[in-house]
Amino acid sequence: MKVLVAVKRVVDYNVKIRVKSDGSGVDTSGVKMSMNPFDEIAVEEAVRLKESGAVTEVVAVSCGVAACQETLRTAMAIGADRGVLVQTDAELQPLAVAKLLKAVAEREGARLVILGKQAIDDDCNQTAQMLAALLGWPQATFASKVELADGGARVTREVDGGLETVAIKLPAVVSTDLRLNEPRYVTLPNIMKAKKKSLDVVSPADFGADVAPRLKTLKVVEPAKRGAGVKVADVAALVAALKNDAKVI
Repeated sequence: MKVLVAVKRVVDYNVKIRVKSDGSGVDTSGVKMSMNPFDEIAVEEAVRLKESGAVTEVVAVSCGVAACQETLRTAMAIGADRGVLVQTDAELQPLAVAKLLKAVAEREGARLVILGKQAIDDDCNQTAQMLAALLGWPQATFASKVELADGGARVTREVDGGLETVAIKLPAVVSTDLRLNEPRYVTLPNIMKAKKKSLDVVSPADFGADVAPRLKTLKVVEPAKRGAGVKVADVAALVAALKNDAKVI
């Protein structure tokens, strides 16, 4: 069985974000970029499924600029067999990415698509759900455990009240949560091996996909700075401050 894993190139989570002076977006010049952490978990899970014998091939796919090849090489260093880059300089919103992933999944004949539940740059949490809808496949979101057996999957997912286990038939779409696994450390030998693995570059035009943005960003601003805290003498003073000053009760 072939598994498709979607990975996104984002600003590294350790980097302090700077907003452009004109408010048009986030300044990424000279900023360290890396794989979206949730997608890294997805790659690790796909590789573990292959190591267990449940999967025969893991294909990593990314949509974006040419530099996304670096992200795909990282995925292949973790253990993906090969990579596919849908290269475009256009702004890709979740629906556009879902359309491209649908086309790649159908071309590759994938039976399972695994991707992070959300990207840490836009926090949309939409691509997996849109992809499942476009493909007409069942989906399991926020997975904290994935087991493949008898032509289906049992997925334990995190919900507000605790954990929920669902059974889905393949082909399917699964989005990963933080507690699914801990990605392995990428070693130098594996990084060197990844450089020799196959990486195909295609374009949205090859699939006839419309990736035009549906939403327009009007302005991006930094969050307001937090004010200094205050000390209160007792509980009565705390309640009075919350009621009269903060006006939260």
